[in-house]
Amino acid sequence: MKVGVVGASGYVGGETLRLLVNHPKVEITMVTSRQHAGEYLHRVQPSLKGFTDLTFSELDYDKISDKCDLVFTAVPHGTATEIVKTLYDRGMKIIDLSADYRLHNQEDYDKWYGWKHPHPDYLKKSVFGIPELHRDKIKNSQLVSCPGCMAVTSILALAPLIRNDLIDLEHIVVDSKIGSSGAGSGSGTAHAMRAGVIRPYKPAKHRHTGEIEQELSEIAGKKIHVSMSPHAVDVVRGILCTNHTFMKKDLEEKEVWKLYREAYGNEKFIRLIRDKKGLYKFPDPKFLVGSNFCDIGFDIDEDNHRLIALSASDNLMKGAAGSAIQNMNIMSGFDEMEGLKYTPLTPV
Repeated sequence: MKVGVVGASGYVGGETLRLLVNHPKVEITMVTSRQHAGEYLHRVQPSLKGFTDLTFSELDYDKISDKCDLVFTAVPHGTATEIVKTLYDRGMKIIDLSADYRLHNQEDYDKWYGWKHPHPDYLKKSVFGIPELHRDKIKNSQLVSCPGCMAVTSILALAPLIRNDLIDLEHIVVDSKIGSSGAGSGSGTAHAMRAGVIRPYKPAKHRHTGEIEQELSEIAGKKIHVSMSPHAVDVVRGILCTNHTFMKKDLEEKEVWKLYREAYGNEKFIRLIRDKKGLYKFPDPKFLVGSNFCDIGFDIDEDNHRLIALSASDNLMKGAAGSAIQNMNIMSGFDEMEGLKYTPLTPV
């Protein structure tokens, strides 16, 4: 299958290309970057040296329609709206890695992003790209919008608890720690200002909250409000979400194990992590770097009727490019693990 990537000069675009150059079922036929048009990909994405001789192109809709069967859009938030609409109207299959088509309701863009969506009719055409929740819809979709990294990591941990009506829906707290790559390649965050810190940067009203509330509300069948606070930490790649929930009734450990196994026992990219021995008792993003896994674990605080659901992922993989490739595989009828059969890198 012939694929293109629009906006491939950043971290997410580069990670998408890294996965695509080794995918046995696809050929990269066009990669665009307005800033780097004419340059070899490896000049901007040095890890691609020796894997491809492609150069960046200007975005030409006629050429991309002619050369590609499916297109990934990896441009900044707010700039994908017109690109995606134009590609959609030309009948292209699209996997969007921006936030521009993640939310179903136009009003949510006013609330979480501070701008009015110019094409609200297209929001209903988009499928939210979490395969573990929406696999059948993704399979038949023309447009899939990949979730935000902190959103997908927390949603996967919380969904089974809500589906089984085990927790108080009025009090859900998501505490996220994320590496510097989550800020994007153009953020300009100097290492000296990042090293050694645990920095809260949006304690309330972070935009990924909208995605979490949207997906969990659909599962619950009622509006859910989630309290989310992210922190920038001194790692390059990785997310850890500590999801605080409060049980409606006391639960034993084996009951929680059972519901997670029932939810994810057949999922290739979900690993349940809870060990009695050693240092690695719970999910840890250090042991997920370079992989498409989301690790999920839990602990129970009986005194306070609290169930702590812990989830971790690589923000550039399951939180972005890995999910995009997984969605492409589903849309194209490929094996879901094709091009994603990587063990995590360790040590890093």
